Amino acid sequence: MALKFSDLAQLYAHGFDTVIDVRSPAEFAEDHLPGAINLPVLDNEERARVGTIYKQQSPFLARKLGAALVFRNAANHIEHSLSHHEGNWRPLVYCWRGGQRSGSFAWTLQQIGWRAEVIEGGYRTYRRLVNAYLYEQPLPFRLIALDGYTGTAKTELLHHLQRRGVQVVDLEGLANHRGSLLGEMPGGQPSQKAFESALSAAFCALDPARPVVVEAESSKIGERILPPSLWTGMCAAPRIQIVAPVAARAAYLMQAYDDILSDSARLRDRLSPLRVHRGHEVVDAWLALIDAGDKRALTRALIEQHYDPAYAKSRRAHPIDPVARVEVQKLDDSGLRQVAAEIEAALDQL
Repeated sequence: MALKFSDLAQLYAHGFDTVIDVRSPAEFAEDHLPGAINLPVLDNEERARVGTIYKQQSPFLARKLGAALVFRNAANHIEHSLSHHEGNWRPLVYCWRGGQRSGSFAWTLQQIGWRAEVIEGGYRTYRRLVNAYLYEQPLPFRLIALDGYTGTAKTELLHHLQRRGVQVVDLEGLANHRGSLLGEMPGGQPSQKAFESALSAAFCALDPARPVVVEAESSKIGERILPPSLWTGMCAAPRIQIVAPVAARAAYLMQAYDDILSDSARLRDRLSPLRVHRGHEVVDAWLALIDAGDKRALTRALIEQHYDPAYAKSRRAHPIDPVARVEVQKLDDSGLRQVAAEIEAALDQL
């Protein structure tokens, strides 16, 4: 009998040795349960082929072909990917809706003697639980947001706080984007569904009785949208303001954004569309600094002529008084450790 899970916390605490996603590689790439491995019983082409036969010829012919492919692929996985497991191995298996693919694979594993089980409803059940957690229910956490101008090392401060034992969620890390004009990261962003899976897993691992520190963000990080439950919690979150001199911020950004600052063509491509907002003269000056290879001057110009005006405009539209204000003169490791200690002390007062 397939296993039922009533909420995400229960599913994440499943207790099995391995979670196996038997869907096609394309389905797995879009999203999957955190920590799952992909052992497809139908690859992308096979799945499309069976589906076409099901629709255009007959369900019987599709099932007959599908069964042959499923058991052939299952045998290959058992011989190669799973041969090292001992007899007491306990895998948890799922497919799209907990039907034939996962059921057939789990049955095969059970005949060997492994204690395999199937998730009732498969991936669709999992997505319903994620949607309920991030779209329908208020997050059961007291969020605290680190706020401040671009270049105040807020993401790095989260990592310092985490090392001090503070509960944090690095939203930009999960979205694989630095949350700004030049914020794209190597590898690109996860799908929206995969981002939501990472979010739900990160929050479910935390203690609701303790505060959770996040970085103040807009409603989108790159192309990924913050789900309603999280966004509502962030809008209501008390804010701790990080303040640093422009020179220190420029030095920090020059190092943190060195990848794109070193890619002249990509950098010009990102900055040129800002002519509409900042004017031709300003953007032409930026492009001249790119041509001159003056990263420091360009970074400072972007701070003063783009990032800071955009931040100030946002704060005028949505004024929020911070509950604490922490100043730092140098955004080096020593300075950030000191700021992290001050933030931790401020958290105790909230």
